[in-house]
Amino acid sequence: MIHLVKLCVGVSSFDELESYRNERAHWWGADYGEEVHVHRTRTTPKRGDELLAGGGSIYWVISGVIRCRQPILRFQAATDKEGKDCCDIIMSRDMVRTLPYPKRPFQGWRYLEPKDAPPDMATGAQEEGSEFIAEELARLGLL
Repeated sequence: MIHLVKLCVGVSSFDELESYRNERAHWWGADYGEEVHVHRTRTTPKRGDELLAGGGSIYWVISGVIRCRQPILRFQAATDKEGKDCCDIIMSRDMVRTLPYPKRPFQGWRYLEPKDAPPDMATGAQEEGSEFIAEELARLGLL
């Protein structure tokens, strides 16, 4: 199993990402006839089969911290507005909060080994303020 990690540019919090995705969900999945989220990228992941076979996710880096993930459902060849080939990464609409994990900036996406992926936050641990505490503990190397 393997995952992808991707910067979420222009978004400053998990709540902002969730709101952004909810506002646009009506047209993101329209091309596919289902309620999904789509991320368009220039290249198809070379390890796509491994991502799909193992139940891979995209881990989103928001403001320098991995904060959540979305399960990847499949990849679809596409063509952008300029007629260039690209790849749509079709994801579940479910966004799973993870324990905050600092991540330096990078371009594009990177593969993420499961051993390096932050664990999901426990359901009850998603109360207001708990993410801030977890982020501070991670920054101090205590989590």
